[in-house]
Amino acid sequence: MLTPGFKLFFGFGVLAAAGSIVYGIATGNPAGADYLGVVDRDAWKGVISLGWQGGVGEHTGFVVLVFAALVSGGLGCMLVAFRDADAESVGELAPTGEAPPSTAPPANSYWPPLLAFAAAVAVIGLVTHAAIFVIGLILAGVVAFEWMVTAWADRATGDPVANRALRNRLMHPIEIPVLGAAGVAILVVGGSRVLLAVSEFSAVWIAAGVSAVILLAAMLFAARPRIARSVITTVLAFSAVAIVAAGIVATAVGPYDHGHAGDHGADEAGEIHEDEE
Repeated sequence: MLTPGFKLFFGFGVLAAAGSIVYGIATGNPAGADYLGVVDRDAWKGVISLGWQGGVGEHTGFVVLVFAALVSGGLGCMLVAFRDADAESVGELAPTGEAPPSTAPPANSYWPPLLAFAAAVAVIGLVTHAAIFVIGLILAGVVAFEWMVTAWADRATGDPVANRALRNRLMHPIEIPVLGAAGVAILVVGGSRVLLAVSEFSAVWIAAGVSAVILLAAMLFAARPRIARSVITTVLAFSAVAIVAAGIVATAVGPYDHGHAGDHGADEAGEIHEDEE
């Protein structure tokens, strides 16, 4: 049975897909038309193939509509899979046919501050660099997805332990490889921006210091395997925020001018030589 949430978002997706086709054809280049004002008869090939077999007209609007269709369709499929996070719908699929008892979600959640940080990164990227803006949007999308799944799992049953196990079984196969790759990317990109913004001497000491801190933290976590997961999560989250913030500041400052001192010395030497002549 199709849920109301699926019907709503899937309808949005179909509407956005149809709009992208019309927009891509209507804004296409009429160079191959029979006469002025007539759209090329083969323009639909480029729109259907997403630009592989031809042009798609104005790119920005077409890409926005295509991604809106993909996101809406994905949300519709997720909602029908989770039965709109409705306890009665889940109970209809259960062997007993009874709705599971609901429970209040935990009070503490670190997803709201992470979403605020992602929005701040996107806003800073608007005035600094396009790559930072894209990173902020990606972070916001990931955090919103995690928050949505966590909210659904907290209300799935009346047992908090079972809810946590349900969420982990669903998200760990996705989170572990994605978060590992994202951590490496954040460390490499943010660290490279910082090292490029300082002198060679400072870059060596910064790289050595960060490596020593990572090694000591790993040794501490290995020696104390019973450390609470919330502590490890908090440390990793603050480390990622610090690296991203440092990368943003370094990108705004720009690369270090390694040849400034040499150019200044060369200018002074040229002035002395001209005075002697």
